Amino acid sequence: MFIFSAIFADVISPYGPDVRDGQNQPPSSAHWLGTDSNEKDVLTRVLHGSRLSLIASITSISCAVVVGVGLGMLAGYNGGRTDMLVMRLIDIWLSFPSLLIAFLVIAALHPGWPAVIIAVALINVPVFARQIRAEMLSLKHAAYAEAAIAAGATPFYMVIFVFLPAVTGTIWVLATLGLGHAILEVAGLSFLGIAGDPSHAEWGAMLVEAKEYLHVTIWPAIAPGIAISLTILGFNLFGDGLREVFNRRSRSM
Repeated sequence: MFIFSAIFADVISPYGPDVRDGQNQPPSSAHWLGTDSNEKDVLTRVLHGSRLSLIASITSISCAVVVGVGLGMLAGYNGGRTDMLVMRLIDIWLSFPSLLIAFLVIAALHPGWPAVIIAVALINVPVFARQIRAEMLSLKHAAYAEAAIAAGATPFYMVIFVFLPAVTGTIWVLATLGLGHAILEVAGLSFLGIAGDPSHAEWGAMLVEAKEYLHVTIWPAIAPGIAISLTILGFNLFGDGLREVFNRRSRSM
């Protein structure tokens, strides 16, 4: 539902994102979720905010998949010193609180959405690296893998055409579950004011604006909060469903 609203927000939203029609109005037939302190329709901002929140989350998780899977496959396939070096790097990585990693990225870059995307990606890289490394340690001793190596398969062929397809299911499950966490992290960093222009329609930025007027109206805060919660729940349920599908498929093989 939220992916659909992100794609077609311009079509299904009742007003334009910059249309103004009275400040802090309660829900009515004209404004189903009322208006905010900037006189903008809350429902319209929630629909348009899904676009920026989902794009930032999907982009950050995609970057985390590329880096994390690469590190995990490198460590698991090579083993030995390479494995030890990569895993100690991951351990050091995990010793830093997520918020500290975000602040370090912001200090190195300027506040804005590129910095938020990089920060969220770095926070999620260890999750993929550790899981894929564990999968690789078991896969490289499988009978079909040893047979391919004995037949003269190169390391590049083994990683791209043998091991990567075998861990694709795990990657999809981790990425789907990670999207839920990424949405919360993106909203949290935006709430802290390090995502750039707060006037852009985004769920975390909407919460920042709404908290100043909670004594007047609660709808500008409730709407994006519910949107964040439902989106996280949706991705978690979708990830659990994918896990069941891939588990049944692996048991039937």
